[in-house]
Amino acid sequence: MFKSNRSTIPTTTPDALIDIHGVTKTYQSDAGPCQALKGIDLHVRESEFVAVVGKSGSGKSTLINMITGIDRPTGGELWVVNAPVHTLNEGQLAVWRGRAVGVVFQFFQLLPTLTAIENVMLPMDLSGSFRNGERHKRALQLLEEVEIADQADKLPANLSGGQQQRVAIARALANDPPLIVADEPTGNLDSRTAEAVIALFERLVQKGKTVLMVTHDPDLARRATRLVRIADGLVIEDSAIDQVA
Repeated sequence: MFKSNRSTIPTTTPDALIDIHGVTKTYQSDAGPCQALKGIDLHVRESEFVAVVGKSGSGKSTLINMITGIDRPTGGELWVVNAPVHTLNEGQLAVWRGRAVGVVFQFFQLLPTLTAIENVMLPMDLSGSFRNGERHKRALQLLEEVEIADQADKLPANLSGGQQQRVAIARALANDPPLIVADEPTGNLDSRTAEAVIALFERLVQKGKTVLMVTHDPDLARRATRLVRIADGLVIEDSAIDQVA
């Protein structure tokens, strides 16, 4: 479904899981056009843990929305997990996102009427991945992986913030996507719980997942292997963590 001619794409990073070229985004407002992204280039390979940092309004959340297909670029090209995200229609985006990207939000976004295990099973139900008899077993395995299997039958309202975020991460992993995108995943958590979430991301990277995390916390950003700093809609720094001052 997502095959396309990549002859127009530079071949500097042919193995990139995320391959972004000249992406711009302009929003229209009563005060006139506002350019949130001004020509972003970004290339992320498999098994990288990338922290995206920047001040509020810098464009980092807009960039995340481009990568996950939640929003559309005004210009440029985004190839994410071998799909030309900038060209897909809404139906194609839904199918692609369900299998290629797991998204973790700051405010968890769990469905309040579903139990923890039902929330984890939901992406599998929607995409038709795994057989019906396998989904419950896989969801329980994922909850065990994030160390919260004993809370499987509880509703989100009966879980702590840290427990809800663990369920949200398990849900993001439900369809075994190669890419996990986390937008301020620890912003609503205490420092001890935030540390546990970052440690979980580190383990996922060790197992071959790619994690792209937006964060305001410099200490958490240093736990990644690479830092991308955005300011005024541009990438102003892209360095390995051990090279960051």
